[in-house]
Amino acid sequence: MSRLNALRYSGAFAGLALLAACSGGSETPKAEEEAAAPAAEAPAATPTPAAAEAPAADNTDTLDGKKFADMTGNAAEGEKVFIQCKTCHVKEAGQNRVGPSLAGIVGRAAGTVEGFNYSPANKNSGITWTPEKLFQYLEKPARVVPGTKMVFAGLPDAQRRADVIAYLQQP
Repeated sequence: MSRLNALRYSGAFAGLALLAACSGGSETPKAEEEAAAPAAEAPAATPTPAAAEAPAADNTDTLDGKKFADMTGNAAEGEKVFIQCKTCHVKEAGQNRVGPSLAGIVGRAAGTVEGFNYSPANKNSGITWTPEKLFQYLEKPARVVPGTKMVFAGLPDAQRRADVIAYLQQP
């Protein structure tokens, strides 16, 4: 194999690895899930706009029914989970990557990190990042902020979400 082809393959592999890091650990791709679902279960050609599914800015209900208040986060475990977030985010103030810095996120209004170009959906969401709202958001970001630029599928495991929040709350 020539050096050029080797570089192309390694570049393609790196791109796939980056996407996998943001996948949130979902084992079944959405297309496979949709293909496996019986056609009879699909609603009759009545598309629901994504914005209608978004919870209100002060709503913290999760899809799995878990409540942040019932969880005890472990910052050390959260640091391990955060490794997959580091592709796009850091905890250091003033350092934006593909995503904004997460320094001081708890208590901050969404879409307000200086120097980061947010989607209008995020900037205009009206959300204040409380631990409870982060817990809901990390479960499935696109549900909470339809139109977000964040491509992360989410963390379906409630304990992992609580752990990441505990880590983010550390100085």
